[in-house]
Amino acid sequence: MTITLKSDADLAKMRVAGRLAADVLDMIEPYVVPGVTTAELNRRCHDYMVNEQHTIPACLNYGSPPFPASTCISVNHVICHGIPSDKTLKNGDIVNIDVTVIKDGWHGDTNRTFLVGETGVLAQRLVDITYEAMWRGIRCVRPGATLGDIGHAIQQFAENERFSIVREFCGHGIGRGFHEDPQVLHFGQPGKGTVLEAGMTFTIEPMINAGKRDLKILNDGWTVVTRDRSLSAQWEHTLAVTADGYEIFTLSAAERARGISPTGTVPPAD
Repeated sequence: MTITLKSDADLAKMRVAGRLAADVLDMIEPYVVPGVTTAELNRRCHDYMVNEQHTIPACLNYGSPPFPASTCISVNHVICHGIPSDKTLKNGDIVNIDVTVIKDGWHGDTNRTFLVGETGVLAQRLVDITYEAMWRGIRCVRPGATLGDIGHAIQQFAENERFSIVREFCGHGIGRGFHEDPQVLHFGQPGKGTVLEAGMTFTIEPMINAGKRDLKILNDGWTVVTRDRSLSAQWEHTLAVTADGYEIFTLSAAERARGISPTGTVPPAD
């Protein structure tokens, strides 16, 4: 495993890319309503990235087989890597939109799970718990902590709420590369795994299921769904380890308006 520590100049570039990624999701949020298709949401995101931000959508044509869209849009029981289509969102759905932009050679990666119209109690609770689970992991980030500390904090919180953690997909290092070392698991043991150092940059992006953690990948080679068709939610931030904690690059406009600092002031634990 080769982890690339980022310089101050590198972090400045990542700060820009991260904000641009967050801006895409801020832009698209008002359009996430009953009756819209996921293809339309993808088109709006693509046009905004390419024509207004002058960024490159990192997902488009990524991997093998090449991913065919500029965003991953995952509805209800789709865990991740959902391919936008003519599927129409309906009242009560939950939908995750995952975007990664490339700006001046640097990646910014973030996702959010949106509630479509009026959702049920379980859907609302799952989305809220997943969001808080991400923050439980973020709060562990500081030099000298371990990746196991992050994973354990997320796993313990989610499982105590009677939800399950997806284990086959995880957070990842990021920078000039879309997916770099280290892998950031959302389960683990305290004190185990790679020790964090200032200059590391990675994502924390727990995928949490309302039912069992078992999954399957569809024949398109990308779409990942819960095997029991239970709901799944995900949230993601890109961040750096700093000398005394962390800096988040992908805070939303709503998070900033709530007074959440990129360097340590986070929503209080329940």
